[in-house]
Amino acid sequence: GGVDWLTLNRPERLNAFSPLMIDELWQYFAGLENTPGTRIVVVRGAGRAFCAGADLDDFLGSMAQGSEPDFQLQRQVSRVVVAMRRCPQPIIALIHGAAAEGGFSLALAADIRIAGLSARMNCAFIRIGLSGADMGTSYYLPRLVGPGNAAALMYTGRFIDALKAERIGLVNDAVADEEMLEVAQGYIQGMLATAPLALRLTKEALNAAI
Repeated sequence: GGVDWLTLNRPERLNAFSPLMIDELWQYFAGLENTPGTRIVVVRGAGRAFCAGADLDDFLGSMAQGSEPDFQLQRQVSRVVVAMRRCPQPIIALIHGAAAEGGFSLALAADIRIAGLSARMNCAFIRIGLSGADMGTSYYLPRLVGPGNAAALMYTGRFIDALKAERIGLVNDAVADEEMLEVAQGYIQGMLATAPLALRLTKEALNAAI
């Protein structure tokens, strides 16, 4: 009915990114500009978590090759969140369990975030020797929660739960995990009731204004 349900589906690894998964996500989001039949995208994770970030076991081979491959790998991962913002469809993220590192960035790049009470989110990059600003975090996070709250999360990698995330504006709704779909449907029905072109142009205008 005009809604794509995109499920991150590596539950045995808490849906952590592999290089293949990153490539598939980029191809999907980059292709949405030419997919007018899709009006809304809902992103969720299978199993116990939304997304635990990069699967370091899968990326270690690329990272061991030196600075230039490292840089190209960073660019490959970051282009996913850029494609999420550039696609004309509103994106709803349903966050439960861990949303860490790149998984946190995926959630930030969505337009609307609904967190289950099991959600624990953090900007984990800085805990593994990367900057706390990776994958668009330094752009999206201060715009959502203000520079002070962003600094506290980015400088420490500390976790934030769903209720506090709702209080500071990081998520739109914090609800029981089993209620996330119902809350999402409320947003979906509201958006489907709008004119298709108006919805696409509104996302474009909001991005341009920000």
